[in-house]
Amino acid sequence: MDDGGRILVNRSGVILAVLLCFAVSLIFPLGMKASEAAAAEMKQLVYDEAGLLNQEEHDLLNEMANEYSARKETDMIILTSQNTTNADVEKMTEDFYDEHAFGYDKPHGNAVILTLDMKNREVYLAGFYKAKTYLDDERLDKIRTKITPYLTGGEYMLAFETYMKTADKYMGFRPGINPDNLFYNGWFQLAVSLLIGGIVVGMMAIRSGGRVTVNGHTYEDAAASGVLDHRDQYLHTTVTKQKIERNKNSSSGGGGGTTSGGHSHSGSRGSF
Repeated sequence: MDDGGRILVNRSGVILAVLLCFAVSLIFPLGMKASEAAAAEMKQLVYDEAGLLNQEEHDLLNEMANEYSARKETDMIILTSQNTTNADVEKMTEDFYDEHAFGYDKPHGNAVILTLDMKNREVYLAGFYKAKTYLDDERLDKIRTKITPYLTGGEYMLAFETYMKTADKYMGFRPGINPDNLFYNGWFQLAVSLLIGGIVVGMMAIRSGGRVTVNGHTYEDAAASGVLDHRDQYLHTTVTKQKIERNKNSSSGGGGGTTSGGHSHSGSRGSF
């Protein structure tokens, strides 16, 4: 190879190295910006002012809240408070919504809030806008009933997880139906399908065996047959008593309302 060829190869190598360095310098800042953007998009949705969670639990719940919020386009918020001013738990929830302007779609938009008043041992749930429609008073009552035993037992992490998972599930059903109806359970639907399939197969098997023409009257002598005598004898009466269990873990009341800022909401209130 002559000198001209060597110079050309060397120049190509230098150019290639410069381009590689330039590409690397672009990739790393972009990666940093992407991670920074992801961190910026992670909203604070867990406000543990009562100190019920450790840092790991707080971070896990906040990440979960952001994931479920994105799935249903509704902020899912948790607030715990020692309530040193002894404020009403419903009013506390309403003021919290007004002050922080929660909403996945817009300020003061779609949101559901779970508030724990640790001073008075009360819990309140409120749904705003889309959550008001899909998490009405009745559905919020159901969520509160599910989490109350965990709250009573001090299993706050489990209670908050159940709140978000159940809210996410219920918002997947159109308003006006019972999301806990057994008919909508996947395993129940599978069992019914298998049962119907078994009945159909059984009927087909019976029909394929030919028609049976012999019955109970085939060999009966009608002239010599008949009822000779009958007798009714009273034996005894059985009375069964059943105790009706009552839920002593929670007391329900309240319902929806309107914040000072004019935002109406559904609601459910109880003790734990």
